[in-house]
Amino acid sequence: MISISKVFFRLFVLSCVVLYSCKETSVNKNYKADLANPDYFHNSINKLTDVIVHDIFSPPVASRVYAYPCIAAYEVMAQAGDLVSLSGRLKGLTPVSKPDTVGGISYELASLEAFLLLSQQLIFSEDKIADYKAELYHEVDSIGIPAKAKANSLMYGKVVADHIAAWADKDNYKQSRSFSKFSVTDKENEWKPTPPGYMEGIEPHWREIRTMVLDSAQQFVPEPPTEFDLDKKSQFYTELMEVYDAVNNADKEKKTIASFWDCNPYVMNQTGHVMFATKKITPGGHWMGITSLASEKVNSTFAEAVKHSTMVSITLFDAFISCWDEKYRSSLIRPETVINEHLDRDWIPLLQTPPFPEHTSGHSVISTASAEVLTAMLGDNFEFVDDVEVRYGLPQREFSSFRKAAEEAAISRLYGGIHYMPAITEGVIQGKKVGATVIDRLLEK
Repeated sequence: MISISKVFFRLFVLSCVVLYSCKETSVNKNYKADLANPDYFHNSINKLTDVIVHDIFSPPVASRVYAYPCIAAYEVMAQAGDLVSLSGRLKGLTPVSKPDTVGGISYELASLEAFLLLSQQLIFSEDKIADYKAELYHEVDSIGIPAKAKANSLMYGKVVADHIAAWADKDNYKQSRSFSKFSVTDKENEWKPTPPGYMEGIEPHWREIRTMVLDSAQQFVPEPPTEFDLDKKSQFYTELMEVYDAVNNADKEKKTIASFWDCNPYVMNQTGHVMFATKKITPGGHWMGITSLASEKVNSTFAEAVKHSTMVSITLFDAFISCWDEKYRSSLIRPETVINEHLDRDWIPLLQTPPFPEHTSGHSVISTASAEVLTAMLGDNFEFVDDVEVRYGLPQREFSSFRKAAEEAAISRLYGGIHYMPAITEGVIQGKKVGATVIDRLLEK
């Protein structure tokens, strides 16, 4: 078994080429001279996504990198009276202190500062956020905000960022960095690392991260996967052949759907003796992008834009914990492994199999949960053009609602050959329950 660190060392010694086609976000010089413009926040979300892709964070960890900066930005705007504070509604979050408003304050600037400061603490490439901040604040200076008001704003942004950072430190993430790695067994039904990288299981202890809204990681335990059985008359064998045939018979549209929703930050390619990585957006990052474009479509205010992104980021955070709890409980073997060992040694799925157990489908859980929350905030039958990954080399797709997009994201995992159907159907059910809980506890009070 090869560890992640060994994989990347191998990439280095083999002189790997890293493909990263995204054009990085910079401050748009055409913004109107008004800090209340929500584009400043959307652009900051995009910059964080750029860095998450660059730094190759796993999907669960990326959800954490999105959530805490968004909550920091939200709590600043709550002090402005535009939003209802999340203190007392998210586990362990206490109220932030009041700002010094003598001499004036820009809550929007404070919100951006809190978001960017906390972002810097949660990523590796701090210089990329620092460069973005320098460009952003150069433009702020051109707006002509009074010196005292600017100082108050930046100071308060730091106060809130520090408060949220202290809360984040108690979520068990840092402690989990030293927890034991996943142990692969020789049981024929249990997950094993898959080609080409044969990476170890990602985040086997993510269930131990503190949830924000859910009572616990075990609040919505899904139905277990179908019992492993290679008898040709068994239900498992039927589900296995469904994956095998889905890939073998995939038409152009199904291949396009699989590729569109791939969102795998761990894709590795091998040509001869050279292995290289292709950097991609995470599934959570895709839904954060959908949130921004939907928020822009309804001409949201700055505070509304912060609310939309924060609610989805919290949803993603808890959805990943719920999903990962089941993944490492059932630890089901991936279709690729079973097919290669028992049906067709040369069979390759359309998508590269991600490095963690099969049940339930993460895309199904987090996409469904996000779609439910977005529907609650912006309405059903919300038509939109998803161009989130155009900057990553993929075409845009049109959807008639958030739920339709989530349905496509879920079934894409069958088309791609990386999930059995129960992982998708149970993942959708799990995601609906997570989304409904976020709506009940954060949006309907």
